Amino acid sequence: MTEDEKHQHQKIKIAVSGAAETEHCGEESLQIARVLGEEIVAQDAILVTGATTGIPLWSARGAKEKGGVVVGLSPAAGEREHVEVYNLPLEYLDLIIYTGFGYSGRNLLLTRSADAVIICCGRIGTINEFTVAFEDKKPVGILEGGWATDDVIRNILKNAHRPNEKVIFDKDPKALVRRIVEMVKKEKVDHYRVYANSDHFYETCTGPDCKRIL
Repeated sequence: MTEDEKHQHQKIKIAVSGAAETEHCGEESLQIARVLGEEIVAQDAILVTGATTGIPLWSARGAKEKGGVVVGLSPAAGEREHVEVYNLPLEYLDLIIYTGFGYSGRNLLLTRSADAVIICCGRIGTINEFTVAFEDKKPVGILEGGWATDDVIRNILKNAHRPNEKVIFDKDPKALVRRIVEMVKKEKVDHYRVYANSDHFYETCTGPDCKRIL
């Protein structure tokens, strides 16, 4: 087993949040979601989705086509409910975690399972995932495009009366992923203080002899 295989959990995990139904998002939205998934893999990160259709499914497709790892969190309590009750897909997912908590509970676990969240074209569930990530002070990337979601979030931020430097906007999906990954790396060093020992195992360390992993 290689060192990389032993420490897969150390990989950055990025959640992509977006609409399951994309009629209002424009024809290009699914291809843009696919690019998000591809770039997350290119940055050696793991994709986390809500195990649903639309934007999350196409981001998962992009990630899997590039040989990446995709984890889905389902609102259902099991595979049968996932497929027959929620009508959700099984494709392009390496692992599905069946939360049994419905959409709102799933949204909370989805954002907390990731180091950062990228928001694409969405609906009310996407806004819910944004506000949870905002409250948890996670890095959040807002993808600007031919939809209203980025404007809605700008309006929320304007009227929230709570500054947050971890929310960034970008029109370029690849640039947005790269910026978010850099934010997560910096946060892991500056705040979580995670370092590597000489045997390559990881621990929280505050001493002067600790070796940084990032």
